[in-house]
Amino acid sequence: MPSNKQVTGMRGVYLVAAELSKRGFIASPTSRSARAADILATDAECKRAFSVQVTTKSTRASYWLLHRDDKRFVSDSHIYVFVSINKEGAPVEFFIIPSKVVAKKAYAERFGKDVWYSFTVKDAKPYHDRWEIFKGS
Repeated sequence: MPSNKQVTGMRGVYLVAAELSKRGFIASPTSRSARAADILATDAECKRAFSVQVTTKSTRASYWLLHRDDKRFVSDSHIYVFVSINKEGAPVEFFIIPSKVVAKKAYAERFGKDVWYSFTVKDAKPYHDRWEIFKGS
């Protein structure tokens, strides 16, 4: 049985795939074990292709958790979509952010022996609903 965290993550991936499809992209979720790309997407003419990393939160936290390797995955065609799923009935929010911005602004914080990597809501705000980023590459 999947955990709540896994279900939230899957929900985010499919919400992003649906939004990309609505905007004319062919969007295909990858295997859940794929590293750094939750969705592969292309425009209808196959002239622009993207790898998309989706990170979803369903709490009021002021950040999204990242993987320590996320700073390594940087290219013009690799895009992060941070998803905020609020309480039932509230709108879902999308923040579409180029990977170079994520690599630059992601931060690490030490908690004892553990290190947590994250990206803040504050840094994401300028990218709220910036779906046009997919057209720019």
